[in-house]
Amino acid sequence: MATHRNDGYLERRYELEQMARDMFISKGGKPERKAPHYMVVGECDWLNTWYSEGKYLKFNISKFKVEALSFSYGDLFPTFSPRINDGREYRKQIYTYEEILKLIQKYGLPQNWNKDGLYGPERYIEVQVWDDEPISYVKENEKNLRE
Repeated sequence: MATHRNDGYLERRYELEQMARDMFISKGGKPERKAPHYMVVGECDWLNTWYSEGKYLKFNISKFKVEALSFSYGDLFPTFSPRINDGREYRKQIYTYEEILKLIQKYGLPQNWNKDGLYGPERYIEVQVWDDEPISYVKENEKNLRE
């Protein structure tokens, strides 16, 4: 799926990342990176279909600095798409950890209520990880995580 990107994909990705970073900082976020690492809240079967042997890793939130995590209810691209104007409150929004917990309590995880994408483009909650520490943990423990 990722191999079928249009010519302006990277430019738009950089633009969205900067927008997300700026919005996050305005809410008190403390990013340590210019561009985020990407993760998803919970397992998403749909994402696993993108790969021949899709897998997932599960981390406790205690492995992260929550002040370095921002969230979008759905992938950044459709969340901030000018073509999607359905009035849903989570469009064009970036959330802190505390805010996304409230949104999850209200709507649940998209991968549970929108598995096939019939109810909109949101299929998962994207996590923008603005810190290298969790990724360093994965690299340091890669062998143990595979077992």
